[in-house]
Amino acid sequence: MTQATAPAASSSSLPAPPAAQKDGRTAQRSLGRRLLARPEVGALIAAIGVYLFFFSVAPSFRELGSLSTVLYQASVMGIMALPVALLMIGGEFDLSAGVAVTTSALTAAIISFQLTVNVWTGVFVALIVSLAVGAFNGWLLIRTGLPSFLVTLGSFLILQGSNLAITKIFTENVASDSIADMDGFEQAKSVFASEVTLAGVDFKITIFYWLVFAAIATWLLLRTKFGNWIFAVGGNKDSARAVGVPVAFTKIALFMGVGVGAWFVGMHLLFSFNTVQSNEGVGNEFLYIIAAVIGGCLLTGGYGSAIGPVIGAFIFGMVNQGIVYANWNPDWFKAFLGVMLLIAALVNLWVRSQATRR
Repeated sequence: MTQATAPAASSSSLPAPPAAQKDGRTAQRSLGRRLLARPEVGALIAAIGVYLFFFSVAPSFRELGSLSTVLYQASVMGIMALPVALLMIGGEFDLSAGVAVTTSALTAAIISFQLTVNVWTGVFVALIVSLAVGAFNGWLLIRTGLPSFLVTLGSFLILQGSNLAITKIFTENVASDSIADMDGFEQAKSVFASEVTLAGVDFKITIFYWLVFAAIATWLLLRTKFGNWIFAVGGNKDSARAVGVPVAFTKIALFMGVGVGAWFVGMHLLFSFNTVQSNEGVGNEFLYIIAAVIGGCLLTGGYGSAIGPVIGAFIFGMVNQGIVYANWNPDWFKAFLGVMLLIAALVNLWVRSQATRR
């Protein structure tokens, strides 16, 4: 006699498990919210507004030749704004960045002229000097624990005084001697200060260097271990050190990066004008910082991008030349730039609040 057994319950008859509850902390954000989280979005909004403004009030601003001039102004500013922005993301400032450009150019000019050597010798000596200045700033910061504001303010004064005093010793003037007729000048000029013709308009080569450097800086920040270190030391250096981030190496490398930027811009200025005024560059360090801040970098460190200062420098170029094309009094330039800085800071604050709001 077989014993009857109950039929096995089919899997289809089992009750469906309850739907997982979405946690607001892990729910995927919308595309708009993710875009607002980008540091450079505020700067992009400001850049579009500035461009449309000058496009409407200054007819000559619409010409391709005017765009070339705007991009040139932006590139010279932007090449330096990039390493300054990376340094700010790392939590530090460099107030010597402006006069460091002049120091680099004067070093190359004086070495080449006084020793009567190929100008490339002066170029490489200037690179070594620029790297040494950056390394000294970073080393002194790490060694003493002083704020970078004080360390680089001291470097600013040292370089400013040395630029003038050393130039007067060798030239008995406030400017370097012309090196236009020296060996290697034309080759160096083709590298640092040549032009590229597109659609019948000459574009300075610094524009293309600027874009390449921006791409490299973006890759460095977002795709390398060193980029993670930059964000870590800028956010909290003690926590970064606790998880194995080489804080000293990272900060010194960032200061040396500013030195490389100063060297490159200094070489461009030298081979564009054949000579350098020893009192140039004072105040430019604030313009570099302004470009970075407009581009979304925080003064407290740990936040920012490489694209942001590119847009910030472009805004600077548009304002600088747009005032001229609009036939306004150029004395208003700094006032207009200050207004743009405040507006950009407020827009960045609003963008961040929208991006972080649950």
